[in-house]
Amino acid sequence: MTGIELRHHRELTDAVRHELAALYAEVRAPLLHLPNYALPAFGERLQRHGGEPGFEAVIGYAYGNTVEAADRWWTRMARPMPHHLTAAPVFALKELGVRTRWRGTGAARRIHDALLSARPEERATLMVNPAAGDGKVHALDTAWSYEDSTRSAPTRTRRH
Repeated sequence: MTGIELRHHRELTDAVRHELAALYAEVRAPLLHLPNYALPAFGERLQRHGGEPGFEAVIGYAYGNTVEAADRWWTRMARPMPHHLTAAPVFALKELGVRTRWRGTGAARRIHDALLSARPEERATLMVNPAAGDGKVHALDTAWSYEDSTRSAPTRTRRH
């Protein structure tokens, strides 16, 4: 896993935006033809997320931000999340990707842990399609102590 320099950023500068977009394009290359994965769609999401409270990115590549009970993040659920999971601010992991050459080396866990290491929130949450990577993504999240919050929603939470 040589060659990975993990750098934290709490502001979405032009340089950070360009670096995240380049990493995203490399990691998601097979999916870029799909509308939700296209670079312009990612750029729009990144711009919005970068302006939200508690934004933080780790160049490796992962980013997220703080979400509170009234945040639009929770409205994307198939059914309302239990109050005990949304009452206090939560860190929403919005993106995590690993270059092909780093896969299977522990890089994803290292990037993930670096991002969560100094977060003030008690919980972290993410949305994952259970079929992503033929179920490998879901299995990895479970190994990292994320739990399914509801059966019908694609959100998982964990204490950190």
